[in-house]
Amino acid sequence: MVHEINRQVKLLKSHIPYHESDHVLNIAYNVLCGNIRLEDIELNRHDTAYLNAIGAQRIPDPATAGDFTRWFKKADIMKLMECVNTARIRVWKESRKDSMEEALIDVDGTIARTYGECKEGMDVSYKGIWGYAPLVISLGNTKEVLYLVNRPGNRPSHDGCMEWIDRAIGLVKRYAKRVCIRGDTDFSLTGNFDRWSEQADFVFGMNAHAVLERRAGELSKESWKEVRRKPKYEVKTQKRKERSRKG
Repeated sequence: MVHEINRQVKLLKSHIPYHESDHVLNIAYNVLCGNIRLEDIELNRHDTAYLNAIGAQRIPDPATAGDFTRWFKKADIMKLMECVNTARIRVWKESRKDSMEEALIDVDGTIARTYGECKEGMDVSYKGIWGYAPLVISLGNTKEVLYLVNRPGNRPSHDGCMEWIDRAIGLVKRYAKRVCIRGDTDFSLTGNFDRWSEQADFVFGMNAHAVLERRAGELSKESWKEVRRKPKYEVKTQKRKERSRKG
């Protein structure tokens, strides 16, 4: 991943001494250590155990890390996500000899509160929370986030999701035999069903409109087929007999 980031993400004119990957990993490791702000990087800069653990003599300070994030444009963020996904595919192939039987792509929107008063793009959500409404595209099998798209807080969950669902399908199809997309009622975008059905299965919620209820009621019993969920695991032992109670 370090090689991919340095090869594709070009933000620095010179590397004295840090490369783009150093800045990205510096922020990532900060979060992995349980920190929540860029200012928390200062806690790790003088921690010898931390520096030894990541194999670094020094790391960028919080101010430098903040400046680095401001250099990103939309195209640079896209390249960074694809760098991670390129490395992700290699990890999948090395960790499993066989292709994944079925890849589950989960699509959802969430609300990210921010306490900044002048943050660009922030807005108030339907819950009255000021912040952002990120779109999260993840692999349900492993809980890995494939794509994360930041949006103002007043945007609906499905807004602009079509492009990212298509990208996620193209990504996991390189590794999985089958693909299934899952989402709630907001993602039942019927205009895209024909295109998605050619590449994957999908399970979306549907609002119980009166027209749909009437059509469902008019169907014969032969039109319905019960779908049984696969068990989470198979019990390979026999159930023990209950012991008799002696009173």
